[in-house]
Amino acid sequence: MNQELIKDYNFKKKFGQNFLKDENILRNIITKSEVDKDTLVIEIGIGAAYLTYYLSETSKNVLGYEIDETLKDIIDEQLKDKDNVEIIYNDFLKTNPIDDIKKYDFKKLYVIANLPYYITTPIITKLIEDKLPIEKIVVMVQKEVGDRFNAKPNSKEYNSLTIFLNYYFEIRKLMDVSRNSFVPKPNVDSAIIEFKRVNKYKANNEELFFKIVRDSFKFKRKNLRNNLKGYDLDKINIILNKIGKDLTVRAEALTIDDFIFISNNYEED
Repeated sequence: MNQELIKDYNFKKKFGQNFLKDENILRNIITKSEVDKDTLVIEIGIGAAYLTYYLSETSKNVLGYEIDETLKDIIDEQLKDKDNVEIIYNDFLKTNPIDDIKKYDFKKLYVIANLPYYITTPIITKLIEDKLPIEKIVVMVQKEVGDRFNAKPNSKEYNSLTIFLNYYFEIRKLMDVSRNSFVPKPNVDSAIIEFKRVNKYKANNEELFFKIVRDSFKFKRKNLRNNLKGYDLDKINIILNKIGKDLTVRAEALTIDDFIFISNNYEED
């Protein structure tokens, strides 16, 4: 890996570019991700291809997405000896990865990336909504965002995104990463978060389930009586009574199981 390639590069703030330069952490990400020669890795935000370089050595293939085409010469030089990497120069949010992976033969699909902080949530949401057959996501995110992903009920970080992610994944923090490990140095510290696909939860009607969750958190300081005015509140209250709650409860006090119970029973009649 050659870090000298970026010495004259003009970093672009609009793309949230902070390249992870610490080789020990890069290797640690590979080890903790458990990438092997059966794995196709999707990497979002290639940067100077530091992480890509190590991923290419341990995975079967790397499919990378990079929005900044001015990095092409740097990336080509960094990966000149790697023949198992494909880079698509486009905004990942505008791509169709389910089509992009069709030409690959793989047993496991992982997403491993140092995500731009400003676009972390839309990217993870897209990965889920595109219904990619992902077994694991390992991403570097702003530390405070990482805390929100796995927040517990009745905490200030707990929100609809927490429920959305935990419905699909078992989430754990692998390690914290100092801001000093990046170039240029960001203003915040980071964390590496692992999302491992699980089939722990199942709502009868997932569309209704997620709608109720979103609406319940619409105004975080308000209770369900205020946030769910578009629903049959008498029916909601009867369902809540069955789990020892009522319409005065706030969304932040309800677990994923509580919301599944509400949506399943609301749908039945």
